[in-house]
Amino acid sequence: MSFLPQRLLLATVIASIFATPAGSQTIAAPAPVKAVAPVAAPVQKVEITGNKDQYDPRRDDTASKIVVTQEEIVKNGDTSLADVLKRQPGVTVSGGNAGRGGGEIRMRGLGAGYTQILLNGEAAPPGFTLDNLSPNQVERIEIMRSASAEFSTQAIAGTVNMVLKSKVVPGQRELKLTLEGSNIFLSPIVNYQVSDKVGKLAYTLSSNLRLVKFKADQTVADDSFDAAGQQTLKRRADQSQEGRFANLSLSPRLIWSLDNGDTLTSQTFVNATGVRVEAATDWAQSGPSGIANRASERMQSIGSNPATMLRTDLQWVHKTAGGGKLDTKLGVNASRRQSGNAQQAYNDDTQFMDRRTETEAKDRGVTLVGKFSTSVVKDHTFATGWDAGSGTRDETRAQSELLPTGYQPSNPNGSFSATINRLAVFAQDEWNVTPKWSVYMGARWETLQTKSEGSDFNPSSSRYSVFSPLFQTLWKLPNSNNDQIRMALTRTYRAPGINRLIPRGDTAVNNSQIEPDSRGNPALKPELATGLDLSYEHFFGAGALVSASFYAKQIKDVTRTDVVFVDGRWVSMPVNDGHANTHGVELEAKFPLRQFFKTGPAIDLRANLSRNWSSVDNVPGPDNRIANQTPMSANFGLEYKMNPAFNMGGSFTYKSGGPVRTSKTTSGYTTIKREMDLFGLWKFDAKNQLRVSAVNVLAQPFVSITRYDDDAYGSRINRVDTPFTAMVRVTFEKKL
Repeated sequence: MSFLPQRLLLATVIASIFATPAGSQTIAAPAPVKAVAPVAAPVQKVEITGNKDQYDPRRDDTASKIVVTQEEIVKNGDTSLADVLKRQPGVTVSGGNAGRGGGEIRMRGLGAGYTQILLNGEAAPPGFTLDNLSPNQVERIEIMRSASAEFSTQAIAGTVNMVLKSKVVPGQRELKLTLEGSNIFLSPIVNYQVSDKVGKLAYTLSSNLRLVKFKADQTVADDSFDAAGQQTLKRRADQSQEGRFANLSLSPRLIWSLDNGDTLTSQTFVNATGVRVEAATDWAQSGPSGIANRASERMQSIGSNPATMLRTDLQWVHKTAGGGKLDTKLGVNASRRQSGNAQQAYNDDTQFMDRRTETEAKDRGVTLVGKFSTSVVKDHTFATGWDAGSGTRDETRAQSELLPTGYQPSNPNGSFSATINRLAVFAQDEWNVTPKWSVYMGARWETLQTKSEGSDFNPSSSRYSVFSPLFQTLWKLPNSNNDQIRMALTRTYRAPGINRLIPRGDTAVNNSQIEPDSRGNPALKPELATGLDLSYEHFFGAGALVSASFYAKQIKDVTRTDVVFVDGRWVSMPVNDGHANTHGVELEAKFPLRQFFKTGPAIDLRANLSRNWSSVDNVPGPDNRIANQTPMSANFGLEYKMNPAFNMGGSFTYKSGGPVRTSKTTSGYTTIKREMDLFGLWKFDAKNQLRVSAVNVLAQPFVSITRYDDDAYGSRINRVDTPFTAMVRVTFEKKL
């Protein structure tokens, strides 16, 4: 039962956002028009002088890159990076948790490791999720559709690089207090930023504390049919969970300017998270004559998941006498994740299982990366470097079960350890062939080696190397300062994660085709992709552009998940299975309305649309898409700068669903997802402002269906209905 009816919530928030703030009538109306009206001469002058403040990587870099600035990141008052990313062209976010954000980042609709996630240009540390990082701690987000040699080429779909706060603002002290909530969660958030300079030492510190109390409900339908089509099971369940979540993250940065012109930088990211969840599932089973009926079946659990994470880097930048630059970085990371879970299962009000499970995973690693860049020939910028790292993971599991006579323990105690070593070398050259034509050429060679051993499986190892030639070019059309064409040819790959390689797994309590045990596959090979990207871009004012792009990729040794019946249990396992193809188009436009209507309101508009297609050769169609690829996504947004004291705006996000087939026997279906967010910003003075946001005001429910069909075993269908709710967020920001 909601503590505030949804319609009243929606009406209240919309009214508060679009109401003109008190006192705004004292501001002269012509002022904003005059302030933002485009003036051709100054803009042209800035471009000629090459002012660094006007540098636009989207327009000027040969290697394609979209940069989301800090101003854009915080504009809507988001407290989750998932909400920031879902508005970006070609990016979608799936999953997530009530009140905690999170979710899986997908470019071109592809997730599950096809999209590379970097933190400060390096692979995110083990255990990292979007929940760990606040938008206020991120200085910029770089979205790279095509791979470059400088970063790992584990980027079949593309790369999202989140760069932590590094800009030093002397004397900065900024406090943000946020309260957000709905009828299923309540969350206070405190963010504090400090930045200053003392002599030759500059520093920044960004800290974020978030507390969440949440609850969530969903319904499940489970149906089974034999090979003849007769229904053998029909049951329905109400699932509920409630709990608490706490997260503290710190990202201090120190910069020393040395006497010889070198710089030494220390960047650290520390994160501590705690989650406690109580969950219960109550089944009601009924069906036609001949189906065994039980009054109820109940499963309940209490789980806690504390985790800590540390990554620290020491970077040295040295400029040589010949104009070159050497950039080296030594990094160390460590994490510890624990899980305690108590599960009880009941049948006809009689307990038949009492399980206690304690797991602990520890990761430790060290990295050493370096790059030397120089201009050895006129109009050439050459760079070469290396990327080396080694990491270990140790995991233990202690489990005890109390079972009635005739039942056997399903999961033994166990432990395993794994070592991952990697080495990469690269070289790249950016060549300005003419003032209108530039070329980027690069190559990267990477090798990875994994070794694992455990108490319940034989030692295993794998080793593979990937060579990635890369080519990108930018051609600015003749007789035009606004039109340009890009092209990229790349070879990328996806390496199997360590959990997918280890031949041990988890055992499901209610084992079935749609809830199988899971197991790794030591024979898994990396997926290799060859890709082509083409795009046309037209710039027609400050911050105004339209673009259209096309991509096509062929993937070799594509990985999919098989569900098989082994020794009386249903088991899922990743396997390599032939080739896959994917292609798509992306459209984007953004511009101020005054670009076309000089006396119109100060409204900035943006829109993007992505359409993706894919097919897996050895999976029968139709709808045999890769890794549940999102077929289509779109976003439309606007910001209205009513006057210097008040801004408001909103965005609408669309993500298609529909049927998908993932193997010869498994398929699924998801509903379309529509979200609308609104925000208002009141600037009281130079040091105080208030943001009010309404998130997901449409509050559409979400449905997902998993299906298994086999001539010998029949069919199993599982449907999950998840309700969603609108959310209100209020943030007070103060510069101290």
